[in-house]
Amino acid sequence: MLEPVMPLPLTVVVDVIAWGAFHAGTGYLAHRLDERRLRRDGPLLRAKRFEDGGRWYRRRLRIDRWKDRLPEAGDLFSGGVSKARLPVSDGGGLALFVRETRRAELTHWWAMACGPLFALWNPPLATALLVAYGVGVNAPFIAIQRYNRFRAQAVLAARSRTV
Repeated sequence: MLEPVMPLPLTVVVDVIAWGAFHAGTGYLAHRLDERRLRRDGPLLRAKRFEDGGRWYRRRLRIDRWKDRLPEAGDLFSGGVSKARLPVSDGGGLALFVRETRRAELTHWWAMACGPLFALWNPPLATALLVAYGVGVNAPFIAIQRYNRFRAQAVLAARSRTV
């Protein structure tokens, strides 16, 4: 059996600080992304067939019942954009909303991808629990961003057909 890298109390403190740093760091990196990189859905962000234009999230996850209860931190960093305060009645605001859902989704994917780093100083069971924590915390936010983006994109597409 492997010896622990650090005493348990210190490991717990390091784990908490690490998750905080991973979330803040990925949030900051996404905040700094050039707007051109957020104009389109890349392979990770692209809609999957099962999502059915966002309807899967409403039918299976009942996302419309709980999505507004989770925090929104788009304006956490200076110059950031809060999706909760965007004017979405006009096309420009809705397009900005779509862009910011991409930014937010990437933030949560990147944070979740940091989970395996915990294996560097944690035993396997703790690593598995910390990775599960990362998935459990980030997956709902990813789902919200995807659901909202697909709905907004449908509105934008409908508007462009009527013009």
